[in-house]
Amino acid sequence: MSAEATNPATPGPVVPAAPRRRSRPRIDLRRLGRAALLGPASRGRLPDAIGHVVESHRFHHPDADLEPLRRAYVLAESSHRGQMRKSGEPYITHPLAVTLILAELGAETTTLTASLLHDTVEDTDVTLDQVGDEFGAEVRYLVDGVTKLEKVDYGAAAEPETFRKMLVATGNDVRVMSIKLADRLHNMRTLGVMRPEKQERIAKVTRDVLIPLAERLGVQALKTELEDLVFAILHPEEYAYTRELIVENASRADDPLAEFADAMRAVLRDADIQAEVLIRPRHFVSLHRTARKRGRLRGSDFGRLLVLVNEDADCYAVLGELHTCMTPVVSEFKDFIAVPKFNLYQSLHTAVARDDGQVAEVLIRTHQMHKVAEAGVVALGNPYAAPPEEQTAPDGERVDPTRPGWLSRLLDWQEAAPDPDTFWSTLREDLAQDREITVFRPDGAPSACPTVPPAWTPRTRSTARTPTPASAPVSTAAWRP
Repeated sequence: MSAEATNPATPGPVVPAAPRRRSRPRIDLRRLGRAALLGPASRGRLPDAIGHVVESHRFHHPDADLEPLRRAYVLAESSHRGQMRKSGEPYITHPLAVTLILAELGAETTTLTASLLHDTVEDTDVTLDQVGDEFGAEVRYLVDGVTKLEKVDYGAAAEPETFRKMLVATGNDVRVMSIKLADRLHNMRTLGVMRPEKQERIAKVTRDVLIPLAERLGVQALKTELEDLVFAILHPEEYAYTRELIVENASRADDPLAEFADAMRAVLRDADIQAEVLIRPRHFVSLHRTARKRGRLRGSDFGRLLVLVNEDADCYAVLGELHTCMTPVVSEFKDFIAVPKFNLYQSLHTAVARDDGQVAEVLIRTHQMHKVAEAGVVALGNPYAAPPEEQTAPDGERVDPTRPGWLSRLLDWQEAAPDPDTFWSTLREDLAQDREITVFRPDGAPSACPTVPPAWTPRTRSTARTPTPASAPVSTAAWRP
């Protein structure tokens, strides 16, 4: 059972709110996990305790059947009854908070059902067979995938073997890792009462394994907050200094980003382009990296501008107007719409400058692209629902983004490292060293893929890319979690 508990004194990182096309009250995910339970519900009625989960779920899936959620909550609450977190809160608040995180990202009903039950087999008398009989094979598989292996049986190898088991399960259904990421996010939020050495150990595993996996699965909303929480634990002085910079900038009388945003709205309005222009503050780690790169920060460095439109063509129309009516920084332009990242991310990146030296970075994408950029594979829904015919891309990557080629290769590599210590150390090293490379094939089509890390060599190399002719351009974009 996870023993982490909420520490209200621990400052939380700034997480930019994702814009909505339909308005509704913003939900504070950090506080709702601590909401008091409101008692049992009458038969057939949704328990009041999952009201926020239902509200978020209905927003993304208006026609969803809520009966599985009701039954899952009833089973989870009764099974965990009497179990407490270190803060003294009922343990059920943890699966509720994890489920709410996924509901806010747009996860479908099966994922939320499994999320409510994700600790029952590990921490209560409920068995996998009972979960399968009551909720079906999919929920059973997801719950099994995130259930930890017992230290009694595996000893020191329990943690690496648990991750190995989880990766194998994720190879068949990426929703397993979605639940694990949300589970770790809530535990990281509530890590304050643990001993410092345990906080550090958990933060390092999060940094070395889970944050890179969140990056690969495109779940930026979880990845950025995990980064900030790890930053606060492993680098408290730098975190405090970065926080002071943010507070100091917030007290400024002028806001260059707001001025840039107003100017852009005027340009797009005159061009009759329907678009939302929003300011997205940088999260702590992003601002810390920017400060190390640029030295003295300007007001426009504390965030980026996000332009949301309805159609792909509108993205390029916005780009054209901004580059025509404002001063572009040509070296900052990147087109991740024509050449998407391997983790599903699509957006146009550019930057515009003013005469006073202020430079604003701009992200241009559609509402759908933004949803996928924030939620990644969570936004894809149920991979088992009406699956398309099995297809293979010309470069060997699987077309289905819920089973990306990098994950298939990772599963091959883990089989070559049967020893738990070797697997654990090599996994962390490979996730830290991996890079994304964009290769243009002879037909001119781009293919984004991670390189093969040097630490492990796959047993077969049949999926190697077609050799690039000397005349074809090759671009590389390095990234690090």
